[in-house]
This record gives sequence, structure tokens and C-alpha cells, in this order.
Amino acid sequence: MTDPILTLRVAEVTPETDDAVSVSFETGGDGELRYRPGQFLTLRVPAPDGWAARCYSLSSAPGDTRPTVTVKRVPGGIASNWICARLRPGDTVEALPPAGRFTPAPGHRDLLLFAAGSGITPVMSILRARAREGGTAVLVYANRDERSVIFADELRRLTEAHPDRIQVVHWLETLHGLPDPGRLAALARPFAGADAAMLCGPAPFMRAAAEALHQLGVDRARVLTEEYQSLASDPFASLCAAPRTPPAADDAATATVTVELDGERRTLPWPARTTLLDLLRARNLDAPFSCREGACSACACRVVGGEVKLLRNTVLEEEDLAEGYVLACQAIPLTDHVEVVYD
Repeated sequence: MTDPILTLRVAEVTPETDDAVSVSFETGGDGELRYRPGQFLTLRVPAPDGWAARCYSLSSAPGDTRPTVTVKRVPGGIASNWICARLRPGDTVEALPPAGRFTPAPGHRDLLLFAAGSGITPVMSILRARAREGGTAVLVYANRDERSVIFADELRRLTEAHPDRIQVVHWLETLHGLPDPGRLAALARPFAGADAAMLCGPAPFMRAAAEALHQLGVDRARVLTEEYQSLASDPFASLCAAPRTPPAADDAATATVTVELDGERRTLPWPARTTLLDLLRARNLDAPFSCREGACSACACRVVGGEVKLLRNTVLEEEDLAEGYVLACQAIPLTDHVEVVYD
């Protein structure tokens, strides 16, 4: 199993607004990242009591010169304030590999995007990729005022360079008030037939946008959401500790699991009180993960046989669960045999 912890060297820190910066990393060595538009990095930063881990979306697109995350200050935020105030070119930070499911599928040619505030970050990655790869995208982007619009110049350049494929509709609270479902639905109605709708931003905005799509009759299966949540634990700590030994198989409380991962199928004993992620990592299998808290979906996989129980889940929707998606970091077996596929 390869070491999942990356060491990234900062190449540039670029102010975007009064309270947001973009941090670009050098390529080569550990900095050579493979990622999909809309994914995120989990960074480890200093905290008063040691270290903190936070997830930040990549605003760059695959193929850009440097992978880049964009960070907006959060009042009282330990990580965001340290990054915006202290991080400088030449510094290094530890990161977990890119992760996340907020990314268009190959068949998503036409996108309807909703973003608010720093929720533009993964959407910017998607727009940059769209400009290069083809397809159309319409973005409804909400902010407090003109000064708070992150990537204002870049959004203007994209729409001017691709007027037939990329459209941006700005919503400024100082002019239009808070976004509400009715007016968002009116804006989005001409584009409701898009292959997918993608939402990212503060919870009230996400609820308003989701309700707008519901009013327009958009199938929930075509809606992807990305929610930001602070991690309560440090996933780096467990990786830096001594390697875990495979859990002991207790015949009275052990199932089996067949896992398809990286093109290979393996069948393993699965102790009843061990999560799927812990089992796989202990067996030196490169199962993806980030937060280990059931909050980011980086470890999501699909159960195609048998049943599992999720100890915690704050990210998967009922529709995801109905399709068999589970979180490996929270899954324990309920049946004697389980079959799992990593898509």
C-alpha cells in the first residue's frame, strides 16, 4: 500500500477577494496530483492544540499548470485564517490524495450549476474543465456584493471566450435580497433540462436551490450536492501511527466481504465490529478515504450483495442509499456475506 500522505510545496498564494486566497502547489514528486473536476484536498494545518485537518476544494482543473485550492476566511476558523494569513510560497503542507464525488459524470454534457460564496471553488474547477473539454454550463452564482465575488475576472473571461457554451448569472444580495426558491426557479427554468444540476454553498442557499429544482420537476437523481463540514478528528494521525494489524477473525461474529477495488476482486473475513475501511487499510489495500467521520463521501463504495449498517452518515442522501452507496469508514456487516464495488 502506498503512503497516502502527500507533501505539497506552495508555489504561489494569490488574493482573490478581501477574505479569500488561492494556494497553488508545485508539480513534480508528491505534487503530481491526479484529480477530477470538483474534487477536494484534505490539508493538515497547525492548531492551538496540535494539528487540524480541513477539506478544501480544488479550483484548478486537470491539465492546469498547478493544482490550486481556494480558501475563504471563516470567522474564528483555525485553518482558513492560518492559510490566508500565514501560508507563503516555499512552505510545505501535508495533504491526503484528491477525493470527492462532486464531479460530472462522462454523460453530463449540459450542466446547471448553483454556487454561493466560496461554494464557487469546486464549480470553478468544473467550469475550467468544461471550457477545455466541451459541453455547456449555466451558473447561478450568489454573493453578498460585487466585492465578494470570487473569480469575478476569470468568470468574465470564460463567458467571453465561450459565449455559446458558458453562461454566468450573478445574484447579489445587496441588489436582489436573499435567494429564494421561487426566483431561483424562474432563473433556472430555461435550463432545467440539463443532464445534471450541481449545488455548492451555505446550507440555506443549498436548500433554496434544491427546492427551486424540485419546483421545476428536476429528478433528484440528476442533482449533485457538495457540503462543507469541519472535521472533528485528524485523519492524518491514524496514518502516522504504527501500521494496524488485520483484525482478528472471531468465528462467532465474523462475516466475509468480496471487494472489487482497482480491477481486482478479493474475499476477506470481516469482523462484525470492524469498519470496512479499517479492514481494507489493515490488509494493505488502497481504499480511498479522507475524513473517517462519515461526512465527506471520499470513501463511498457500492454494496451489490448483502447488507451493511452505517454507524454515521451526514452526506449520503436517501437516493444514494437506495442505489447501494455506503461509506466504508462507517460500514459494518449485517449479513454473513457482503459484496462491495468501488466504481
